[in-house]
Amino acid sequence: MTDCKFANDAEVIAFARDHSGVFPAGAHLGVEEIGDGNINFVYRVFSDDGTSVIIKQALHYIRIIGEGWPLSQDRIRIEAEALQQEAAYCPDLVPRVYHFDAARSAIVMEDIGAYENLRHALIARARLPLLAEHLGRFAADTLFHTSDLYLDAHRKKELVGRFINPDLCKITEDLFFLDPYCDHERNNINPLLWDEAEALWQDEPLKLEVARLKYRFLTCAEALLHGDLHSGSVFACAEGTKVIDPEFAYFGPIGFDVGSVLGNLLLNYAGQAQLPGTEAERGAYQDWLLETVAGFWNTFAGRFAELMEAKTQDPSLNLALYREAYLADILADTIGYAGTEMIRRTLGLAHVADLESIEDPQRRAQAESRVLSLGRAMIMQRGEIGSIDALIAFVRGH
Repeated sequence: MTDCKFANDAEVIAFARDHSGVFPAGAHLGVEEIGDGNINFVYRVFSDDGTSVIIKQALHYIRIIGEGWPLSQDRIRIEAEALQQEAAYCPDLVPRVYHFDAARSAIVMEDIGAYENLRHALIARARLPLLAEHLGRFAADTLFHTSDLYLDAHRKKELVGRFINPDLCKITEDLFFLDPYCDHERNNINPLLWDEAEALWQDEPLKLEVARLKYRFLTCAEALLHGDLHSGSVFACAEGTKVIDPEFAYFGPIGFDVGSVLGNLLLNYAGQAQLPGTEAERGAYQDWLLETVAGFWNTFAGRFAELMEAKTQDPSLNLALYREAYLADILADTIGYAGTEMIRRTLGLAHVADLESIEDPQRRAQAESRVLSLGRAMIMQRGEIGSIDALIAFVRGH
């Protein structure tokens, strides 16, 4: 562990000037710290003509907590290499990496400030016509091309080794699969929801299914996951989409990434019922969200099936019946992991503005209660729903 933190703005500017290749010689540069900065330091370096880059630096602890919560700095290497892996297949959907410096534990990358944080865009009811297709293609291309369906055995196992990520995986293991299902000190619970939380902690059938999902997360090295593919890790506008922050990347079950996207869309769906606006406005946007859920899955599944048919290397796996069965398994995982994302965002440590921005505690509790009920039902019935259209009907009817 090293204390490599930039000492001042001048060091940040010099690093950007030396390693980005985008600033003219002699250009006057400025710097500002941006983002929520919970784990890492993030800076924007900019010139007078509007050219800018982002620098992300990882220290050996969580920024907002300090050295009381140590964290491996190898996470920044993992993020840089994950971005490069993703760019090999979806260069238009991730920020460009200009430089990675191991000694400084820092990445210099493209500034995507022209895009809006997806979570904020959804709360504001933005219509994003390319979102479903872009996220579906991102998931299909990055996950297929890092799986055993495409890679030979030696390359796959080499990559698994490069993306061993125990510190950040442990955070996910706890926040997704442990804390929300017990009275844990890290939990953050609306007092009006306390009775429902206590009932969930005693729900043994639910905890059994969560244990099954957790075990797959621990043991199923299916493909290179982004690992933290929630709405805050996606930036979007009417013209495009960018996926950022894959520092949680590791080899795990494909349905975890796909389910994280789906779960965040459904969190916003539940929150919309209690957010400001007329009933007609809220209902129309909920319809758009469910159309986006269907479009995302259909793009992912269609693209993944095409890639399986065209590029699967092992002939014993390149069978029409196997493709159909494989995608059915991914859908069941997706629905289950979406449910765990919804529950952990309601009872666990890290809540989301889709619900937290509902100012009235009673109305917020109504939305949170709906999330808990729907999330539980999705986990319990993930193997029975069977299709994305059935899931949409399930959500509407729940």
